[in-house]
Amino acid sequence: MNRLRPIVEELVLDRPLEEIFSLFTDDPYPFWLDSSLPGGKMGRWSFIGSDPFLVLKTFGRDIRIEEKGVTLQTTANPFTVLRTQLNRFPLERGDLNIPFLGGAVGFFSYDLGRMAERIPDRTTNDLNVPDISLGFYHTILAVEHLENRAYIIASGLPAEGEKAAAKAVADLALFKEKLTQPAPKLSDPWSEPAIDTADIRTHFSYADYCRAVETIKDYIVAGDIYQANMTQRLDAPLRMPPYQLYRRLRQANPAPFAAYLDCGDNLRVLSSSPERFLRLENNVVESRPIKGTRPRGKTPEEDKANREELLVSEKDRAELVMIIDLQRNDLGRVCSYSTVRVPELIVLEEYATVFHLVSTIRGELAPGKDAIDLLKASFPGGSITGTPKIRAMEIIEELEPVRRGIYTGSIGYIGFDGHADLNIVIRTLINKGENVHLQVGGGIVFDSEASLEYEETLHKAKALLKSLGVSQFPEVNL
Repeated sequence: MNRLRPIVEELVLDRPLEEIFSLFTDDPYPFWLDSSLPGGKMGRWSFIGSDPFLVLKTFGRDIRIEEKGVTLQTTANPFTVLRTQLNRFPLERGDLNIPFLGGAVGFFSYDLGRMAERIPDRTTNDLNVPDISLGFYHTILAVEHLENRAYIIASGLPAEGEKAAAKAVADLALFKEKLTQPAPKLSDPWSEPAIDTADIRTHFSYADYCRAVETIKDYIVAGDIYQANMTQRLDAPLRMPPYQLYRRLRQANPAPFAAYLDCGDNLRVLSSSPERFLRLENNVVESRPIKGTRPRGKTPEEDKANREELLVSEKDRAELVMIIDLQRNDLGRVCSYSTVRVPELIVLEEYATVFHLVSTIRGELAPGKDAIDLLKASFPGGSITGTPKIRAMEIIEELEPVRRGIYTGSIGYIGFDGHADLNIVIRTLINKGENVHLQVGGGIVFDSEASLEYEETLHKAKALLKSLGVSQFPEVNL
């Protein structure tokens, strides 16, 4: 099959990306993969697009494909279907050094893991979100933050041959014209009404969360696991437009792997994730798991003390090392023998409300393997499950009262050229209908103290609650 070569035009942006994306928010399936913490190697690129030519959604083995105004429903393995659809639209990268040239953008739910591994089904599926929700995009805006450059990329898909070349020219012109339109006036997002603490519903009481932590520790003593990630979900009414809420979130917690997705069916995802799950570029795989958290201090002295405390914490370092081993094993399933390396063992990274310990793991994808093989072998990420992964997921299913859905899944892209970049869905708000949902948690090991683990969830929820206008965590003020 002949591969298309996209056309690229560089342009100068004359207004902030918040204003530019507002031009797209009323389109079908708009997305913004947003490095709202630009600078350095982690926050270099942002991508914007809308109006996909194909939409793929899966619920277990139930598949829905929307293309050319027709909806096809079938039953199949979702990983197989995703590979088949991506392979229909091959794209030639050539010497272009822009990481994403067009492809599938959206999310993979944590519960997609049920299609890769056999996990019990005990939790309540109250939100009923897709396991996969992806739009296939032929024209995108790419913004490079280090040198402040912007590009429109158009492939002409789903047309083929000369028709695709002509369509790419027309699509690029339309996209360029859209960028010249006056943007809707954006008000101060912080002028929107706040949510009262009393409006928030938790699915775990403080006592129940602590009991769950102790149960995990019992499993550790019994030899079932070494650690497990325990989370809780909070629900609240949505009292402002979703894009206004996202603007608040990206200001409260700028992050290198942030995103705004409108997934149709009254579902939107507002993420400010600091964690990369998987990147695949030029056959090189990278994963950057996070373990270990401390709050930012109120003074420079507190900041310094918290930073140093995290760096010397044997417990947090041990947690991260266990996840590094798990992730190395996952990557080893699809990478060439002896290529998996850890170039950064444990480094400290700073964010608006917390410090984290992070590692970098790299490998070379084995011949005959692709981004779908990589996703299936690694999903869901070990940093948000535990070790061993399958037994930890079984225990999570036993103890958490509701399905995680999008939370601790992945957001990002898989390009038509085979490149991919996916985050871990943490520090994220899920807007379903009239409500908003957020989830927070942490890794539990043998020497975890339940009250401190609960307190860590407060630190992680701080920016999310601030964006909602809530200054105090519900029920317990530790």
